[in-house]
Amino acid sequence: MNFAASQRLRWLGIWETIPANAQGALWMLLGGFCFSIMSLVIKYLGQELDSFQLGFIRAVFGVIVVLPFVFKRGIGSLRTKVFKLHFFRAVVGISGMLSIFYAVTHLPLADAVALTFTRPLFLILLAVLFLGEIIRWRRWLATGVGFLGVLVMVQADGEFSHASFVALFGAFMVALVSVFLKKLSRTEDPITMMFYFGVIGASIAFIPALFVWQTPTWQQLAILGGGALFGSGANYCAIRAFSVAEATAVAPFDYMRLVFSGLFGFLVFSEIPTLWMLTGASIIVASSLYIVRREAGLKKAQKQPIEQSVEP
Repeated sequence: MNFAASQRLRWLGIWETIPANAQGALWMLLGGFCFSIMSLVIKYLGQELDSFQLGFIRAVFGVIVVLPFVFKRGIGSLRTKVFKLHFFRAVVGISGMLSIFYAVTHLPLADAVALTFTRPLFLILLAVLFLGEIIRWRRWLATGVGFLGVLVMVQADGEFSHASFVALFGAFMVALVSVFLKKLSRTEDPITMMFYFGVIGASIAFIPALFVWQTPTWQQLAILGGGALFGSGANYCAIRAFSVAEATAVAPFDYMRLVFSGLFGFLVFSEIPTLWMLTGASIIVASSLYIVRREAGLKKAQKQPIEQSVEP
């Protein structure tokens, strides 16, 4: 056994001694760091390239990443009976991506990231409208408090920022994507979903990108490619975090993205968070954490009678 292999086994042994929830927290922290790097890349390139163009190139990179897996499994694996669902999911998803990219390039980095944390608030509304879920008064109250935090945060000098509303629209679109994914995941493979989203999303983003197109340099493409890799890494880390640990244990660590983004914004762009931002973001985070913990508690309570009924 060579030295590199022995070192991998050594670190694997140490990793396995770490409790599952602590592993999940570390995965979530790493994912938050990767996501913040991707946001930093978008904001940096957004000073020279339009957000529509950045969204189109990012979608193309997404297709390139998934193609090897498609070829390995065969083109036949892309057959689907729910193409309409894939299409609408792609429309909603690319709309959310373009909106968030716009917000990142036009708002302080920490502000844009904080507004994306409104997704759990929108999910409550969508769960009632599209999934028929019954929401009790405590979660409705937490949702209302969360949106109060939004009103506090988006206020700047007594006026509402246009880019802040775009960020909220992007968060709503991302929440709506979750509804489509819940339906698609019943019959569709993740690779199939990623392929159709990439192809359809890139085709849609190409139209507005044409009107603002500037031929990117090789350096800009390399930077954006690196940002796409960090974005994929962030998704992988989040999946790993929720697969090894309890959702209520790892969810709070996702909010470290606010810290990372605020730090990057200060170091790279000399951005200083305002009192409005800090207050509003704190309210949003607190309400979102309550909703996550409340939902986890309800799911646990629903499972308990079933588990008790099958005991010998």
